[in-house]
Parts: sequence; C-alpha cells; structure tokens
Amino acid sequence: MNSPHRISILTSLALFISVALNAAMVPQAAIKEMIAKENASLVDLYKHFHATPELSFRETKSAERIASELKLAGFEVTTKVGGHGVVAVMRNGRGPTVLVRADLDGLPVKEETGLPYASKHTMLDEAGNLVSTMHACGHDAHMACLIGTARMLSRLKENWQGTLVMIGQPAEERGGGAKAMLEDGLYKRFPVPDYGLALHVAADLPTGTIGYVEGFAMANVDSVDIIVRGIGGHGAQPQSAKDPIVLSAQIILALQTIRSREIHPLEPAVVTVGSIHGGTKHNIISDEVRMQLTLRSYNDEVRKQMIDAISRITRGLGQAAGLPDDKLPIVELKNEHTPAAYNDPKLAKRARVVFEEWLGPGTVLDRKPSMGGEDFGQFGRTEHKVPVFLFFVGSINSARFKESLRLGKALPSAHSSRYAPDPDPTIKTGVTAMTAAVLELMRR
Repeated sequence: MNSPHRISILTSLALFISVALNAAMVPQAAIKEMIAKENASLVDLYKHFHATPELSFRETKSAERIASELKLAGFEVTTKVGGHGVVAVMRNGRGPTVLVRADLDGLPVKEETGLPYASKHTMLDEAGNLVSTMHACGHDAHMACLIGTARMLSRLKENWQGTLVMIGQPAEERGGGAKAMLEDGLYKRFPVPDYGLALHVAADLPTGTIGYVEGFAMANVDSVDIIVRGIGGHGAQPQSAKDPIVLSAQIILALQTIRSREIHPLEPAVVTVGSIHGGTKHNIISDEVRMQLTLRSYNDEVRKQMIDAISRITRGLGQAAGLPDDKLPIVELKNEHTPAAYNDPKLAKRARVVFEEWLGPGTVLDRKPSMGGEDFGQFGRTEHKVPVFLFFVGSINSARFKESLRLGKALPSAHSSRYAPDPDPTIKTGVTAMTAAVLELMRR
C-alpha cells in the first residue's frame, strides 16, 4: 500500500519530469508565430542597414547598432574586437557553446535597384576617394537575421542551455575581419565554441529555401600582383627595347597552363588575371606593366602549387625574353588570404534534418560548392578545430525566380548593383533556420 507521503513524492516527481520535458520540447508552432510577429521590426532594421552601408574596416555605425540591439536582447556585449567587431555572450547554464556570426560590411558599389530604401550613402575609402556604398552581398540581411535569432533565443532560454556567442564581424569583403577578431583574442577573451554557424543569402535561390553544402562550401582566395618590367623605347625600334607588354601577353597565356596542365583535373582551381595596365602612347614601348590576379582553390596544397607556379613561370619567361636579373618580373602575394570554408559533414547533416523538420520537405536544396570566398571558415581553422557550418538562404522573390527560369534570363548576382533580396520571407526563413539549428545544438 502506498503511503500519502510516497504518493506526494511520486506526484512531485511526475510534475518535475513533466515541467522538465515541456521545457525541453521545442514548441515549433509558437516559435514560428513569434518570428512572424517580429518580422516587421526586423525588416525595418534591414532597411536601415540597407540604406546605410559602410565599407570594410569602417563599419562604425553598423557595429554600434548591432551592439545596441544585442544589449537590448539581454546579451553581455563587447565592442571593438578586431576593429569594429562585436561579441555578445549569453550564459544559460551548463552545456555547449555555440557561435553565430553575421558580417557587417558593404561594398563600394552604386546601387541601381530603384528600391524606395535604396542606398544613397557615400563615404571615403582608404585612398581618400568619395565612393558610393551598397549592401550588394546581402550583409544587411545577415545582420537582421542575427538580431532576430538573438531576440528569439533570449525569449526561449527555458528551451536551451549552454553559452551563446553572437558575432558581428567586420571586413568580410576584404577577407580580414575574422582573422582580425581571432588575433584580438576572440578564443582567449571569450568562450571557445563547440560549434560555429553562419548564413549567407543566395541570389540564385527562391525565398523559403535553404542551400546546403557538405565539405568545402567556399574557396581559398588569394590576390597576387605582378610587375612585369622591361626596357622602354620607341615603338618603331623594338629591337632596342625589351617590351613588357609582349612579355605580359606571354605570361597571361602561360598562366592558364597552371590549371590545364599542372593541377590534377579533379582538383578545383582558378587563375584569373583581373587587371592589366601598361603603356602611355601608341608609339612608346613602356618599361612596366602591372597585373592583378585572383587565385581560387580548396586544397591548401593546390593553393601552394599555384603560387609557386606563378613565380616560376613569370621568372622563366622574363629570362627567356633576355631580361637581366634586376629586371625580372616581381610577384607579390597580397596579405589578403581568405581560407576555404569547410562545412563539417556531421554538423551539416544534423542541421539539414532540423531545417527540413522546421521548414518542410523540399525546402533544403543541395548546392554546388562555390569558388567565391567567405572568411567564416577562419573560425574553424584554429588549433581548436571548431566544427563550422555555413548555409545559404534563398533571397529571390518566388514569382520573380520562376519568371527568370521561364524566360531563361539570369538574375542579378551578389555584388551586382541591381541585386535586390525580397526581405520579408528571406529574413523569416533565415531567423527560423538559425534559431532551429541553435536549439538543436543546445537543447536541454
């Protein structure tokens, strides 16, 4: 026979278990309703960021607004980490530490979308030139999604436990912001994450969808300058000169053999000469040509192979042209390296299941890796080996997307002056997906 005291204990235990289970359960419908109600405010925030983009390493006002919003959401906020970086921490008991990152910077592009909230913003660049600025890569949406996710998780503390670290990262477009924050002690001054998450809008996916990549998602990015020197002279007497323009043409063609004849056919690699300048007049053989290259790869060994080959080819062709040693081409690898972003397969698979559960079947689309750059990968390349996952949020109005397919007409890409995300469904999907992923990783 059960005593009243035993029944009371069992009743209390059952109540405790019930409360614990209810707290541990993620009320999807209620959270989606919360996000829907919050979205108008987030779209207004998005439009504010969209109209006031700031260049890399100059994100003063954007960082201030992000810091203010995160403080209002209840986070402990530190500013000026690695420049204009913002780090916000919320501790909620024992459990994993999850980092969520958004990037802050815009681009020196004059917006041509015709939107009522289009950017008319200008600012001085590093050279002192007054330039137009635009969030042509969607970082305005990233910031709005970060704040939306922070607000949701602050209200849902009974549903998760651990430490949440929200990052506002500067200078992604220059490939230096993540590195600067790490060098400023991100993993020493703040909790080291067990997982890292980030999202990026996609200009080639319709709203309501998620682009999914396992393994390498974005490429190594390197910038190389080549100065091709020569011996100037009269255009009518080329035998008396060493023409750097002809030599540059030979170098450009020879560089294409790096990809076609030196790199394994199954290894992704790109060598692009994006800029070439030399000479002043029709009948003058100049004494110098300057070239700018971008290199793309995934594998670090392939990256090194490409860099070494460029130095070997340019030097060899300079010698073949008869240049003395003090006139051989100069190859400079710029200090702007962005490492490849590698999506941890286990973390990616776990997130995919959650996305499909929250957003519905058919919403998660397999996406090919990109040769574009994204320095979010830096957060997973320290000695801590943090598993990271970058996913893509469709940003193109569904009707507009279908029409482009019907007509076979390409949509404006990211970095285009005409790129215009559809903010309401883009932000709603981004906040839902990121909130769901964090709750999965930090569930009680």
